[in-house]
Amino acid sequence: MGEYARYSAALRETLAQRPEAVALLRYATLAPNGHNTQPWRFRIGNGEIGIEPDLSRATPAVDPDDHHLYVSLGSALEVLHIAATATGWPGSVEDAETGAPRYLYAEGPARPDDLFAAIPQRQSTRAPFDGRVASAADLTALEAAARVPGVHLSLHTDRARIGAVRDLVLAGNDRQMADPAFMAELKHWLRFSPAEAMARGDGLFSACSGNPVLPEPLGGLAYDLFFKAETERAKYARQLDSSAGVAVFTGAREDKAHWIAVGRASLRFALALTARGMRCSYVNQPVEVAALRPELAGIAGVAGQRPDLVMRFGYGPTLPFSPRRPVASVLV
Repeated sequence: MGEYARYSAALRETLAQRPEAVALLRYATLAPNGHNTQPWRFRIGNGEIGIEPDLSRATPAVDPDDHHLYVSLGSALEVLHIAATATGWPGSVEDAETGAPRYLYAEGPARPDDLFAAIPQRQSTRAPFDGRVASAADLTALEAAARVPGVHLSLHTDRARIGAVRDLVLAGNDRQMADPAFMAELKHWLRFSPAEAMARGDGLFSACSGNPVLPEPLGGLAYDLFFKAETERAKYARQLDSSAGVAVFTGAREDKAHWIAVGRASLRFALALTARGMRCSYVNQPVEVAALRPELAGIAGVAGQRPDLVMRFGYGPTLPFSPRRPVASVLV
């Protein structure tokens, strides 16, 4: 038996023995992640699912210390936790400090909740919102949903604070788009046609951000010719100015365990938004450009710390959903 045949046989055996794990992983792979690289691998064991970083899908230009990568692992971990608890496989998380956490579970009572129902509906909506404000009751519920030990949430709904964050986003956009390495890396993860998005199952499909769908060769040419800093500035300004609020997540320390915790908290926040009919997207330029972090930290009330994520939220349209790779392709 050849190496690939042995792998296929082992995979079929694993999937047959732990069908509940496969079902849970279908949810986990829907977690948000930078550039939709899906930088995770899952290891199915007896009563446990391990999550490991897939460093072959790292994005060193935008994420040189793999910060976003571990935040993405945390988001996948929390989706897994929510889905397992809701469908009768409750458990606990271990080993987050290593950067390769495990979810240990056993059969138990199913406990459906609104966050579970929101998992397949959540998306990063890169479009202007309609300007409506969120109610005080919704904001309180969002803060409660996002409470995770070791993570601070700074929530801003006043126009002055949103404007201050907008200005940092625009400054970060300008710096990133002047960086050839950033631009090349972004282009690598763009998918311009439905056929390419489906074939690869990853990356940033242009229709998901409201951009034209083009054949791949034309898409790459259009990117080189028309993807300009001033156009992106105007887009991000519209997005922030139409948002109901901005959320900034900060871990208590700069390490893998707290980056994973930030991923869990921000995922819960995004699902709580979705359950209330709202949308969100990430505007992480002030986090990704290190020189802008101190000013963002001041706005967020965490001076001296490193902010980890910035999310805008509000009421807006449903766009096409991002592609995902099949479960079998993300198994170790």
